[in-house]
Amino acid sequence: MNGLSKGIRKVEISLRWDPSPAGQPPTDLDLVAGAYLASDPYGDPVFVVHFDSRSPDGTIYLNRDSHDGKGFGWDEVMTVELDRLDSRYARVVVGVVIQQRSARRTFVSVTSPGLRIREGYNDLATDDFGSVLGATAATVAEFARQEDGTWDFHPGIHGFEEDPATFTRNMGKAHQP
Repeated sequence: MNGLSKGIRKVEISLRWDPSPAGQPPTDLDLVAGAYLASDPYGDPVFVVHFDSRSPDGTIYLNRDSHDGKGFGWDEVMTVELDRLDSRYARVVVGVVIQQRSARRTFVSVTSPGLRIREGYNDLATDDFGSVLGATAATVAEFARQEDGTWDFHPGIHGFEEDPATFTRNMGKAHQP
């Protein structure tokens, strides 16, 4: 490992949105993360972390979960400890899913959404989902392990317009090199 570049080590992904207008059903967004093996980096995730779960080794976990956007500040917060993740994993993909309880919902119907990805006090990326307004879900970050064991961050919001129930199975297959 190069002493000048230790790569990305521990990140926090934060998501916020405003509550639905009065008389409307609550808007519920969820952070999700999938880990992929080095032997199959674009296959199915080995595990998916979402509400009420964490990775088997405790390196990916949800610190805060909201069902309606009524929190103060950031409504959902996920921590990913890449420096502790087992060496058999080569990728971690993080996404946001809009729950579809009462009707089909896309980002255009979410009031004031926001995303922040940071390492320590340094913002790696921020976004408002304006580029994926017709999507029901979106990948928001990819972390990839390099040959020397360090992790790189690949930013970008990529919308998913299909049934969000299939999103976690497909989120790591998109955007292959």
